[in-house]
Amino acid sequence: MANSIRRYEGRHAVITGGASGIGFRTAERIVSEGGTVSLWDMDATKIDEAKAALGASSHGVRLDVSDPDQVDKATQETVSTFGKIDVLICSAGITGPNAKVADYPIDQWKRVFDINLHGLFYCNRFVVPVMQKNGYGRIVNVASIAGKEGNPNASAYSASKAAVIGLTKSLGKELVGDGITVNAITPATVDTPILQQLKPEFIDYMLSKIPMQRFGKVEELASLITWIASEECSFTTGAVFDISGGRATY
Repeated sequence: MANSIRRYEGRHAVITGGASGIGFRTAERIVSEGGTVSLWDMDATKIDEAKAALGASSHGVRLDVSDPDQVDKATQETVSTFGKIDVLICSAGITGPNAKVADYPIDQWKRVFDINLHGLFYCNRFVVPVMQKNGYGRIVNVASIAGKEGNPNASAYSASKAAVIGLTKSLGKELVGDGITVNAITPATVDTPILQQLKPEFIDYMLSKIPMQRFGKVEELASLITWIASEECSFTTGAVFDISGGRATY
């Protein structure tokens, strides 16, 4: 994976959900630009496959981000192995079931928030002090266009991603002066394995909302993320980057 661009030389990135989809494609880009990556993921098999593809520049940690103790332990393990964490990309997430609010299963509502919001919060919380100690950091939280607009029959997902946007804006302001930027992206539906969690009629609805009349590609998201997470993106924090094929209205 040779690349003439070396923006990540000497940098180490943690990527949640890093063994597949957006996370893995982003990991590939970072490694190709000279960086090393820790893949935090629940799926041990996918972690092994991802590490085999990425080679010696990768490290895998199996964990559930919704468990703060596991996130704390993973942070310590990563720092012990690599000495620092320069970049945190939070891409782990689930859609949850498609149901009206009045029928939404309470246990599933909690699970969506546990992973999409609370898990992301734990990762931000435990990694930030590591970055502050080193005086440098880039955090990219993957939200969703649903967090801006709200998708019908996807209230938990929409609400959790809206909360990710709010957390990102708040943390970005908190860390001004520490050499750390915190930004979010709000993609429309992307062609990843997460689509397998959705009903066909809901997928059709999501496609109809995108003016470009196609889903996003993981390569397109990885390109945006790797710029936001690089030293080049130095004067933007607490921002939300749209990547929705024209769907976003603000």
